[in-house]
Amino acid sequence: MKILLQTPRLVLREFTEADAGLLAALDADPSVMRFISNGVATPLQEITAEHIPAYLAYHRKSPDFGFWVAQSRESNNFLGWFHLRSELGCPETEPELGYRLHRSCWGQGLATEGSRALIDHAFLHTRVTRVTANTMVVHVASRRVMEKSGLVLVRHFIADWPVHIDGDEHGDVQYSITREEWQGCREAV
Repeated sequence: MKILLQTPRLVLREFTEADAGLLAALDADPSVMRFISNGVATPLQEITAEHIPAYLAYHRKSPDFGFWVAQSRESNNFLGWFHLRSELGCPETEPELGYRLHRSCWGQGLATEGSRALIDHAFLHTRVTRVTANTMVVHVASRRVMEKSGLVLVRHFIADWPVHIDGDEHGDVQYSITREEWQGCREAV
């Protein structure tokens, strides 16, 4: 397993086929899936047949983009995952940041810690010009993580969700940070 990066509390490493059960357990929590599938769990068969192969394909394509397991640096326990990858139809130089963590990890700053580390990695080690992140307007906690990670609100839009999610009538938001904005933040510190 290749480790992409480490933070004071996290290790972000490549996925393996053996991680399917960990993903299924994460997605079985209705609170975790509230803003993704309106609380419906992702079946293990779908994770094994679709998600894991897609994550492994990212690893084969590029070491700097894709999905990574988030583990506790102290205990090696599975905490969730992060991704930094281009959305369909978007330039590879403008990847989307995403994350999904166990409810037991919420409110501890882990999503912000991992997000900041991935943003730093993108601007320090790749040709990325802009990092984006999307969420529902009503997903206040995720929006706060984006803001604490240095991203700023750039637009409101309406996403075409495959299932109705409570609150989707309010639309979605996109946050972003450019390389220049990121450099300015680093120089100000």
